[in-house]
Amino acid sequence: MAVENSKILTAEQEMKLRQPIEDYVGKIQEKIDSLRADGTDKVLSLQNDMDVVKKDRIFTKEEKDAKIAQLKAELEKAKAVEAKNKDEISKLIADAEAYLKEHFVKDYYQHVVESCKLEKVQAQEKYRRHVEELEKQHKDILSKITDHQEIKDEKYVHKNRLFDAKMELEKDFQQIKDRRHAAFAYRNHLIDLLRMSKFTFAETMAEKWENYKYTFNRRAFLLRNGLYIAIILIFIALCIITPMVKGVPLLTYNNVLNILQQASPRMFLALGVAGLILLAGTDLSVGRMVGMGMTTATIIMHQGINTGMVFGHVFDFTSLPVPVRVIFALFMCVVLCTFFTTIAGFFTAKFKMHPFISTMANMLVIFGLVTYSTKGVSFGAIESSIPGMIIPKINGFPTIILWAVAAVIIVWFIWNKTTFGKNLFAVGGNAEAAAVSGISVFRVTVGAFILAGILYGFGSWLECIRMVGSGSAAYGQGWEMDAIAACVVGGVSFTGGIGKISGVVVGVFIFTALTYSLTILGIDTNLQFVFSGIIILSAVTLDCLKYVQKK
Repeated sequence: MAVENSKILTAEQEMKLRQPIEDYVGKIQEKIDSLRADGTDKVLSLQNDMDVVKKDRIFTKEEKDAKIAQLKAELEKAKAVEAKNKDEISKLIADAEAYLKEHFVKDYYQHVVESCKLEKVQAQEKYRRHVEELEKQHKDILSKITDHQEIKDEKYVHKNRLFDAKMELEKDFQQIKDRRHAAFAYRNHLIDLLRMSKFTFAETMAEKWENYKYTFNRRAFLLRNGLYIAIILIFIALCIITPMVKGVPLLTYNNVLNILQQASPRMFLALGVAGLILLAGTDLSVGRMVGMGMTTATIIMHQGINTGMVFGHVFDFTSLPVPVRVIFALFMCVVLCTFFTTIAGFFTAKFKMHPFISTMANMLVIFGLVTYSTKGVSFGAIESSIPGMIIPKINGFPTIILWAVAAVIIVWFIWNKTTFGKNLFAVGGNAEAAAVSGISVFRVTVGAFILAGILYGFGSWLECIRMVGSGSAAYGQGWEMDAIAACVVGGVSFTGGIGKISGVVVGVFIFTALTYSLTILGIDTNLQFVFSGIIILSAVTLDCLKYVQKK
């Protein structure tokens, strides 16, 4: 133990180990600084001065031109000095880096790391002895008292003492962690000064990895990624079980393409719902929107005269060219879906109605209207040439995936690069504060519903083309749950103002892949709902835990 303790460095001993490095590299740094004074440093200073003069409105144009001309002349001289000293500076930097490579780890860093390991063991031993003392003290006190309330109070106090001891151990661990991290960062600090903040890719990655380890928190990591880990493990288990049960592998190229193909129309729906969840809302009418869009698109793009009727009328669009019918179908899907989402958005924004109510009303109205008008019948197939026109397969690759990719890029841009997107996060995070800062909560809310309607229209139109028709009021039942679940699993928080497009994409893929895998395995559809329910419950529980932790 005495030998181990002798390897634990004091602050003075650590500084003594570091001193040769500081002296050697410090002298080189002084030479470099003197060479840069009239060169690189002056170049940067003059360039900054020129930018200031260009933006300064006090000077006239003639005064600006004169000052800039003077600065340019000085800049040319400074650049000449910089070029003259460039090789010498490079040699000095190479000398310092060679010294660091030779001595930093061997003579300094590895000693600090070893010391930190021993300090951690020492801290754990100190904690163990402290706990033993507290337990002994607690037993002695309990043996001397008989009153029930006093015993209860002593147990409570003892529990607090143990907690304080644990906190003291965590504090010691953090200090050790800080010391090791500071030792690692010292080398980057020296290189930063030598190279003026220019690091190699390997150095940047090493620094990022060190920072990740330094800030890593196991509880926060599990809260953030625990569900993903569990789902990945389930999927791995399915990949192992499926060949054993069905005799066919699950993870094949064709299966992956099928999963992506099925996920593509659902991506539009999830992206639409995500914007509403970002506002601490939801949308229960998504499935019925799909049914309405599918029916509308099938009627317009139907192969021949429609066999079904709408409010007793048979529609015939066969006189229109196929491309016109395709565009008209998309237009009607978007218009109808946007019309209903705008109504829900208006009631939500104007009367502070919860989206659960406004969208549930939409769900009932849409299903009732579509079912009553069509008598609930399926309208058959669309023109067979349309899928090859809109979503052809190129060498077996389904291009419907590209539509989903385009939707992801556009919505990502809206969320992250537009004023509306920033306002969306602001209103979702705190509507009152957003209103005080001048943001129109009404416009943002209605805008989010309109965006959702446009995405629903595109999604239902694509699904109609993917399925070659078969539109009916019942189509899309339960899809709202899949879309909401994908968003929640992807980290879009029901508390509002928190979410990423990448999370929505991952959520859609997870649910589509899981459903596809269970179907191939022959799991009953009803049991698949059980799996989805458990995943949703787990995702929301983790989301609530993260929210409680922040509070």
